[in-house]
Amino acid sequence: MDEQAKEYLIKIPFWTKRKNSLEQVRDFLVELGNPDEGLAMIHVAGTNGKGSVCADLTAILKEAGYRVGTFISPHLSDIRERFLIDGELAGEALFEDCFRQVLAVVRKMEERGYFHPTFFEFLFLMAMVMFEREKMDYVILETGLGGRLDTTNVIRCPRACVITSISLDHTQYLGETIPEIAAEKAGIIKPGVPVVYDNGNPAASEVIRSQAKAADAPAYPVDEADEAEEDIKSFAAPYQVRNAALARMVVRILKIPGAGQEVCRRGLKKVRWPGRMEEAGPGIWLDGAHNPGGIQAFVEAVKEQQRKEKRQIHLLFAAVEDKNYKEMIRLLCNQLPIRRVTVVHLKDERGAAQEELAKEFRKTGCTEVEAYRTTKEALASALACRSERDRLYVVGSLYLIGEIRELLNEKLWQESSHNGTP
Repeated sequence: MDEQAKEYLIKIPFWTKRKNSLEQVRDFLVELGNPDEGLAMIHVAGTNGKGSVCADLTAILKEAGYRVGTFISPHLSDIRERFLIDGELAGEALFEDCFRQVLAVVRKMEERGYFHPTFFEFLFLMAMVMFEREKMDYVILETGLGGRLDTTNVIRCPRACVITSISLDHTQYLGETIPEIAAEKAGIIKPGVPVVYDNGNPAASEVIRSQAKAADAPAYPVDEADEAEEDIKSFAAPYQVRNAALARMVVRILKIPGAGQEVCRRGLKKVRWPGRMEEAGPGIWLDGAHNPGGIQAFVEAVKEQQRKEKRQIHLLFAAVEDKNYKEMIRLLCNQLPIRRVTVVHLKDERGAAQEELAKEFRKTGCTEVEAYRTTKEALASALACRSERDRLYVVGSLYLIGEIRELLNEKLWQESSHNGTP
């Protein structure tokens, strides 16, 4: 039944297009017994870094001895990646039980005239049921899109709100300027609830401070001075230092028993976040940067690696059509000495055409560019054309990261990643 549940969920977007209002989502929770009301939640929004902050908070709280539930998106390979219990995938039996419980309520609500929940709404309801059933001490809750109108914003009184870095993304939904997007993200701020935020963008910070003041919510900016306190230089990406500082600030202001400086340090050193500057094989790095802000952070991480040890850079790239992939490509080509580029069309229906991606790379100055229709072909080519000392970076879309991780997990591809042949 577990596979049937997954298949049902994955097919929801094909036939359910109408999003419920937050009031309607709240009605579903009421019918489920308000499972969210007894949970100590930390709500996380932002453009980039949400997942990493969630992973950092999970690791710290787990190290401190607490049971932690984490709801994140998207998943890379298995839908259960969205539901973490103490950092591990929710068990299949628990997943199935919560699916059944939510589905039963959905059928009842449909009889009353309610719309079937969207894919994300259904998963959110499952998460609340799951974490209440498992008696989590803390729940780390990541928004899906935006904040103000995001499904997760039906929660009433989180312990803290976190807003990570803000940059231009999903402009068709959230606004075309940094202040507009920041206002949507800051929509998760609740009266009197402390908000911790990335202070790296002055325009975004001004909006966040203003909305926090209006809600009488204590505001805690995190900047370079806070980063300097973090002893986590072992992380592959410099941007992870800021994310860790955000997590540390949350723990500090909440005065969580048992989560002192040494516990935080130990927890952070244990963080492993798939698809975020992840070394998936010798010389193969995966990063789910999928917007210009994320690409810029990725570029800085690669520059840091190059400063330590120069290598030839090979790139495997894909993107979805509704992302600003032209700007992403410009940032990559103008700032990194890329030796060779392989582009591919994603399985996802929104994937940008490989020919269009290749054209953009060539226009921006990359001369050695190859295009493929399938990720398997693209990976085989990228592996065949690099030496053992070269670095292959896979970037541009989390969908691409998921496809690559599945291929690398197969024995054939594990072997090829070691010997450099397809």
